[in-house]
Amino acid sequence: MATRVRTGGVVDSDHRFFFVMAIIMALTLVSGFSVQLAAGRSSFHSPLLVHVHAFVFFGWTVFYVLQNGLIANGSVALHRRLGWVGAFWAATMIVVGSTTAIVMVRRGAAPFFFTPLGFLLMDCLTLLTFGGLTAAAIRMRRRTDWHRRLMYCGMALLTGPGWGRLLPMPFMIPWADWGVFAAFMIFPLVGVVADLRRTGRVHPAWWVGIGALVCFQLLIGLVANSPLGLALYDMAMAGSPGAVIAPLAYPPLPPL
Repeated sequence: MATRVRTGGVVDSDHRFFFVMAIIMALTLVSGFSVQLAAGRSSFHSPLLVHVHAFVFFGWTVFYVLQNGLIANGSVALHRRLGWVGAFWAATMIVVGSTTAIVMVRRGAAPFFFTPLGFLLMDCLTLLTFGGLTAAAIRMRRRTDWHRRLMYCGMALLTGPGWGRLLPMPFMIPWADWGVFAAFMIFPLVGVVADLRRTGRVHPAWWVGIGALVCFQLLIGLVANSPLGLALYDMAMAGSPGAVIAPLAYPPLPPL
């Protein structure tokens, strides 16, 4: 039986906060993809790789909620045993996610409100930033205060695709990526405010997480408009339909 730890005051409030926010982030993702499905803009007839991608990423979302639920319920021992499953799952996400992004852009299937190169960089940098935050959180696993905040920031970043399906993206060109960034940054900012209300100070882990997210967003534009970004795009697109598509031009609007 998992060890149960009962604490009070600020610690209990901390547990509840992270569990509730995990549920809210999961609902953001479910809402975004449900809206797309209901509007007929996505279907279950996508290629197998897309279904694998969906399974792996939604699986992580369920896992993240479960892990926070275990802590809120006091089941610390079970949470720790499952943590290594999460480490393996996160590594799988990086491989599957980057492969899916490259395959989509090679097929010329980048969303029309992003440039092909911008979309490719955004997806790959999302995964690298998520991986970095998750690796740091695992390394800090014995310092719960750091661990849970870094994991939270990584999960906040992963809500980007959910926000991208809830926001009016076609009307946000050429600032669509910044709109998604502003939306998912709500989550770490809520964490900062929650810390101030509970303890009267902001935990330094928030500044590390927020700093990583800001760097992620800035790197998209910097790399996309650099010779390095164009060279990487040409290398990834070689021999595919995507090779003839201008990397920094917005694709044509889809037919009504």
